[in-house]
Amino acid sequence: MSFQKVCASLLAVAGVVLLTACPSEKPAETADQPAAQAPATPAFNADSAYAYTAKQVAFGPRVPNKPAHVACGNYLVAKLKSFGLSVREQPFQAMTFDGTQISGRNIIAQYQPTAARRVAIFGHWDTRPFADADKQHKNAPMDGASDGASAVATAMEIARVLSLQKDKQAPNVGVDFILFDAEDWGYEADTQADKKNQLDESNGNSSWCLGSQYWAKHLLPAGYKAEYGVLLDMVGAKNGRFTREGTSLQNARAVVDKIWNTAAQIGYSDYFLFSDTGAILDDHVYTNQAGVPTVDIYDHPPYGSAYFPDYHHATTDNMSIIDRKTMKAVGQTLLQVLYQE
Repeated sequence: MSFQKVCASLLAVAGVVLLTACPSEKPAETADQPAAQAPATPAFNADSAYAYTAKQVAFGPRVPNKPAHVACGNYLVAKLKSFGLSVREQPFQAMTFDGTQISGRNIIAQYQPTAARRVAIFGHWDTRPFADADKQHKNAPMDGASDGASAVATAMEIARVLSLQKDKQAPNVGVDFILFDAEDWGYEADTQADKKNQLDESNGNSSWCLGSQYWAKHLLPAGYKAEYGVLLDMVGAKNGRFTREGTSLQNARAVVDKIWNTAAQIGYSDYFLFSDTGAILDDHVYTNQAGVPTVDIYDHPPYGSAYFPDYHHATTDNMSIIDRKTMKAVGQTLLQVLYQE
């Protein structure tokens, strides 16, 4: 019999309550007590994300087979390794719609790589070779500041912030940052009617999203599984607006709700609109096919019939449109989601 039980028995016999009869001890925890609070969500640094965007753009257009593309890829690998993440590269060969044979590489960086529960953050780090939607400078080189660089920068800042957290301050999931190459060298019939698409697009293949198509067929890590994924694409422009895209709703409705509700709860409902829009072809089509329920967060004009903002595939997609507030809204929302797991 423990000392506490002996004291309780003596008090019962005496029929009186003596507050000093037993030494004061901390009561044992019971199942009714509240669980330990989850660690506080760290802050997403928008200045840092802006700098990562500018660094990518400074290399020049990140077009496969070009020196700027190789140099930027090397930078991304080195920077992710500097955060202490486990980083792997997945080189591949592909042919584009205009017959160009390219060398690409997907970049996979894992935070808490041994964690059983995993969440994927996807993005593409290449640049479209030509601004075919530009009315004044058609087919000129383009920077891809929001379309590509801002998404990668947001992912990198999340990775940096997570890498600084001590064990007790880490989220309850591992996070995989998977950066696809050769997403943007696809055939656009509306702006490239004078060209011919040389690729066979039957059986679900596409001239777009070459890197994610390759990854989906050659998963890295092998047999990769995640509870869900978030594709970032065009998340850095001023007045960015994100609607609930059709393929995302079809394949990952619960994740859409989780992200949009979280954004509203922390004050970013001006960015994450509770508005449903049609499906688009993007990397998430293939990550969903690979078994990762994925949501696409991309800049969608809130009014009119256009699916993409004016800077899309135009030379105006440069650092002048990048806004720290938009990147903060996306980055802080995703960090909050991760810390709620």
